[in-house]
Amino acid sequence: MKKVITYGTFDLLHKGHIRLLKRAKTFGNHLTVCVSTDEFNALKGKKAYTSFEDRKYILESIRYVDEVIPETSWDQKISDVVENDIDVFVMGDDWQGKFDFLMDYCQVVYLPRTEGISSTKIKRDLGMNH
Repeated sequence: MKKVITYGTFDLLHKGHIRLLKRAKTFGNHLTVCVSTDEFNALKGKKAYTSFEDRKYILESIRYVDEVIPETSWDQKISDVVENDIDVFVMGDDWQGKFDFLMDYCQVVYLPRTEGISSTKIKRDLGMNH
């Protein structure tokens, strides 16, 4: 079995999120999604509109997703990859180069973002704070 992992907040789920998950799943048989907890978002200076538990629940219902685990710190990626026997680490290309240190443990792939959509744009369009 080939295992894939990706990370994100996945707030205000939209087409770009689904496209990322669908494309990530093409790299293997099993997709683990590591979703930022509310506490970790606070450390990053971000606030999700949707709670961690609700974001986790929504992600678990998506057919491309096999498992959802919490992201609680920047430093857990190596241990997540090792402990979950991950073969491919996938992120959007806005993170290009930032996770190349994982190449010692697995393949690292950066996928192009979906043009014209992001949670930040949705929040801005709705007049919400970031």
